[in-house]
Amino acid sequence: MIVTMEVNGEPRSAEVAGWESLLWVLRERLGLLGAKDACLQGECGSCSVLVDGDLVCACLVMAADAEGAQVTTVEGLASSGDLHPVQRSFVDQGAVQCGYCTPGLIVATAHLLEQDPDASDTDVREALAGNLCRCTGYGALVRAVAAARTATATDDGSAAPVGDGADREVRS
Repeated sequence: MIVTMEVNGEPRSAEVAGWESLLWVLRERLGLLGAKDACLQGECGSCSVLVDGDLVCACLVMAADAEGAQVTTVEGLASSGDLHPVQRSFVDQGAVQCGYCTPGLIVATAHLLEQDPDASDTDVREALAGNLCRCTGYGALVRAVAAARTATATDDGSAAPVGDGADREVRS
């Protein structure tokens, strides 16, 4: 079957088998390697993408169900060759480490800040609870989100270091 969807603002089509997930199609058919195939059970958030504006684990969405959908991956967040403020803040705050979970965390963070630009640290922790990271500890992630909140509120999109209490290391 042929599935047609809008991926990162561009019409894309792919021939898919009935068993293939959206994650498989994004990575193997369309060559978009940002979303990662870590747990393949919707437990880790490494494959987080937006489908019609909703944050989903692409490993749990059947490719056929994405017919006609608007899909945004981490690759689609950047514009005109510039990093999205959330992407920039993750780099600036050192919240990238091995990078495996980073794309899903960035998509989830961008979604959160689009829905609630003034999300509290508690809201951030709750929103990112479905995204697991084994390298950074969560303090750097919370700092990155705090910097992204600041960056999305500025004209230039820069992500300056934030010292408003969000920089306390959180250990899980």
